[in-house]
Amino acid sequence: MNSNHTPLGPKADKESVRRHNLSLVLRAVRDEGETTRAGVAARVGLTRAAVSSLVEQLLENGFLSESGKTFSGQAGRPGTVLKVTRSGPAGIGVEINIDYVSVCVVDLSGTDRVRLTEHLDNRGTEPAEVLARGARIAARTLESAAEQELHPVGVQLALPGLVSGGTVRQAPNLGWNRVPARALFARALAGLRPTAPGLPVSSENEANLAALAELWFGGPGPLRTFLYLTGEIGVGGALVLDGELLRGAHGFAGEIGHVVADADGPLCRCGARGCLEQYAGQSALLRAAGIDEDAGVPGVAELERRARHGDATAVAAVERAGTMLGRVLSGAVNLVDPDAVVLGGIYRELMPWLSPAADRELTARVVSGLWPPGSGRLRASSSAGDAARGGAALVVREVLADPVAYVRRDRPGGTGQGGTAGAGGTAGAADAGRAPRTPHGTDGAHETDGADGAINDPGHG
Repeated sequence: MNSNHTPLGPKADKESVRRHNLSLVLRAVRDEGETTRAGVAARVGLTRAAVSSLVEQLLENGFLSESGKTFSGQAGRPGTVLKVTRSGPAGIGVEINIDYVSVCVVDLSGTDRVRLTEHLDNRGTEPAEVLARGARIAARTLESAAEQELHPVGVQLALPGLVSGGTVRQAPNLGWNRVPARALFARALAGLRPTAPGLPVSSENEANLAALAELWFGGPGPLRTFLYLTGEIGVGGALVLDGELLRGAHGFAGEIGHVVADADGPLCRCGARGCLEQYAGQSALLRAAGIDEDAGVPGVAELERRARHGDATAVAAVERAGTMLGRVLSGAVNLVDPDAVVLGGIYRELMPWLSPAADRELTARVVSGLWPPGSGRLRASSSAGDAARGGAALVVREVLADPVAYVRRDRPGGTGQGGTAGAGGTAGAADAGRAPRTPHGTDGAHETDGADGAINDPGHG
């Protein structure tokens, strides 16, 4: 017998097949926006009878809504229109950054429904207080969501620096080392909502979540292999390969801001010299342009204004940043061969002056010859590509991947909409680790005895 065969694992039982097909139908409706039972059946490859049964269960449990109007997009008799509900389960993303906190609630369709952002300098503030600030903004966001009959089922923290196991191992620009961010945030949020069910809290690097938002909500055309950079006070990076984040052996991949651009350059907060963010980070850009480096958002707006009016110092500062970006990016492009490099954060608004210099370096240094100026491979991020939205969408995708699990959590006697209870328990959910490995399309349907089975009967089948 060949001992090199891959273990196949247990055979899928009827319950597992049913759960898979419920997810399949729900995601098919979400992807189409509006469709009919017949349209879903044609897309996923199940019989109309099976799809109708699955749809009824999803309607009953509040995942789908049905309108009275007919839809004649397919051949045959028109059917009533299905779409994901605008109320019910949702996700919440909380981005804790160096000079702002942003919180976003996303519904099942991926629509950004509630957004609160506060600009404040988190440097020099104790980590527990920074995370308590985030919890206070999140609590206000949850109140706004409830007014729209949205019920977030989990929180995804987007954090700067090296993030693993709920802990920020290092965030040089905040001065954080081994901060148990997930537990601190969860405890603060639970304290603000003592009578509410606990919400599970997961954590992830902010650049990774911004890259996922770009993957899922970005501009036209499929972009599934790209390098994402976010320019803030620090410079973060993430690599998406064929629709999946590349995290590395320990989850720390993408720290491009600490790639050395000049070994004899200025000292970085990380302890090394000449890191990219010492040339292309927000503080470095403002300082080079003669603007107060602590001016934050108003300072970046002033930099853009001066560059637009042809101020030589401002233009030179941005061009120098573009040159250093291009040099570092060319090494990354040679190494991983992405289809594109996407620049987010402050870079998005500075592209007219940043990209020509970066393009020149990429053209000169990328050996494939596929990066000539004007190739479109170096591009600005979409307005939807931010870490808070990526985090909220990651929570929603977990619901879409297994709606049965959400229904069971939400029952009396379960663990509430959050899945865990109590100040300590709210931090008990696993970290994001990776985006849920569910198909981006809706292939892979399984048929079994009608492929239905009631969500409300976990023992059935």
